[in-house]
Amino acid sequence: MTPRDDLQGGRVELLVRQERAEDHEAVREVHAQAFGDSERVPALVDALRAAQTPLAPASLVATIGDRVVGHVMLSACRLDALPRLVDVLSLSPLGVLPEFQGQGIGTRLVAHALAGADSRGIPLVFLEGSPHYYGKRGFADATKLGFRPPTLRYPPGAFQVAKLSSYEEWMTGTFVYSDAFWALDCVGLRGEGLETAAT
Repeated sequence: MTPRDDLQGGRVELLVRQERAEDHEAVREVHAQAFGDSERVPALVDALRAAQTPLAPASLVATIGDRVVGHVMLSACRLDALPRLVDVLSLSPLGVLPEFQGQGIGTRLVAHALAGADSRGIPLVFLEGSPHYYGKRGFADATKLGFRPPTLRYPPGAFQVAKLSSYEEWMTGTFVYSDAFWALDCVGLRGEGLETAAT
């Protein structure tokens, strides 16, 4: 019997909770496997944890028993709106171990992340990712809603936003990633396919 069978059959319980310090190595492994890159995405998570920002990051793990099988991070970014800068969040990265993908774990992580952001009074959550995947999970094409992307390298539809309950109509403008995304070249795809590591 596979881990997938156990999860589908209800023989094991999935829990989404706040990341703990002892989870860091497991989270690194989740992203290394999910993205097929043992350096860049795990390094981004480390940098976002350590960054000094106006909004504290939110880092959630999905566990089955004692095993971390998925992870999502929300980190502080800004919207350059005409009246003033607005503190917003970026949902990135989202990853699930390959053997557990396709079981709704990514969906659960996204839902918890958005609910947590909403409870903190965050008006907007942005991301870069598959419109097919995230469009079913509370996100919409940000360009069509009047937002400007931070790079010209986004594939069509990849720049997405979730409007939360604190959003106000004047909050429109250019989305600005934090320094960690730029330092690690994690803004916009460079010759890669458009995908998510949670499907």
